Amino acid sequence: MDQKQTFFFYDLETSGLNPREDRLMQFAGIRTDMDLKQIGDPVNLLVKLSDDTLPSPQAIMVTKITPQSTLMDGFTEAEFCKYVMDEIFTPGTIAMGYNSVRFDDEFMRHTFWRNFYDPYEWQWKDGRSRWDLLDVVRMTRALRPENISWPVTEDGKATNRLELITKQNGISHEHAHDALSDVEALISVTRLIKEKQPQLYDWLFKMRDKKAVQKLINLDKPAPFVYSSGRYSSEFEKTTVAYPIAPAKNGNVLVFDLRQNLDELLAQEEPKFFPTVKELKYNHCPAVAPLGVLAQGDGWQKIQLDQSRIERNLKALLSHPDFIERMRTENENREEFPPAVDPESALYDGFLDDTDRTRCNAIRRATINELADFHPDFHDPRLPDLLLHYKARNFAETLSESEHQKWEEYRIQRIRARQNSYIKAIQELAAQPNTDRYILEELQLWYQSLLPY
Repeated sequence: MDQKQTFFFYDLETSGLNPREDRLMQFAGIRTDMDLKQIGDPVNLLVKLSDDTLPSPQAIMVTKITPQSTLMDGFTEAEFCKYVMDEIFTPGTIAMGYNSVRFDDEFMRHTFWRNFYDPYEWQWKDGRSRWDLLDVVRMTRALRPENISWPVTEDGKATNRLELITKQNGISHEHAHDALSDVEALISVTRLIKEKQPQLYDWLFKMRDKKAVQKLINLDKPAPFVYSSGRYSSEFEKTTVAYPIAPAKNGNVLVFDLRQNLDELLAQEEPKFFPTVKELKYNHCPAVAPLGVLAQGDGWQKIQLDQSRIERNLKALLSHPDFIERMRTENENREEFPPAVDPESALYDGFLDDTDRTRCNAIRRATINELADFHPDFHDPRLPDLLLHYKARNFAETLSESEHQKWEEYRIQRIRARQNSYIKAIQELAAQPNTDRYILEELQLWYQSLLPY
């Protein structure tokens, strides 16, 4: 690549778990070179929580970040998006996280979407890419655990919680669930894997590229492969041997867990195929490898499989083309993201055309005076309301009286949709003896401040 590659390890703390409804509150990260040596100072930012959002009280109790603290010291969402695009996700940057593909990256995409930035370019354009270390840890633990100490829970079950891995290996991680502390711990764990198991590290680094994954796993030359995923049982270190069986949505592929015998499954009264068949997403940095990795040492024994069993189960699978077709049809008809009523949750309801993309760029560049009088004729029906919400959160002074009234209606609707669960959670926390009373009071005051006069 023309651009000099660097890693940017990042972590978020959020108002809840749903990227379509909840909001980003803290962003922290550290840039390193490809040898994992730090470049520059750490980044640690708060993002203002808008007055249309009730956070999860349980989440705030964990992070200790109150809504009021974000208002005092935080960026607006528009300021935050500009900063991270200008200063953080620069050309050649590899965005790094821990369960980031399924969590942090989704929050970033929805934040960019609400603020008229392309929700995808920060991960692919100009030599950018991403890598999720969670499945790297899973495969390392399953196949190459040597020279690393792996934690278990009190009842003896394997766990890959970041704070426990660091503790088990003598790595400082004093403030788990603080974004910057989690980033520092992740860099240390990444360095540990790179030093102790460099070949596996280098291989999985290549597998962050979907083209490399497609070369290994495809329907033109289907072959069994090793696959580590959170979908699989911790009894077998989240790892199995899988086989590609059918195309899936968005150019992905369905794979079958060859730990299972299809003849035996079909013989059951109510056969359950979850998670026997799952969708492998090429661009999700999957932890996959050829069967050859099991030939080294006692690889087969580590995941409690053997070649004869795989061959037998593959033969059973291929004898049921009707089953494979059924799985393909079910996947094709499944709605991954139901159409959203709220345009802020409608990121995946369709792509923008070139005209609307140009108008989105103009919105980001507009001054406050220009924004007040800017009413573009969008093609996409999601964008007019999205623009109103963008102005209300970031540039409230630009709203006309009718726009302000419409925003208030939307804002109160969002508050009312969550107020019952919010109040119930606060009551439950208040009944617990060790609850942080200061944070509980701040959450109560936040709720009161959002109510209409």
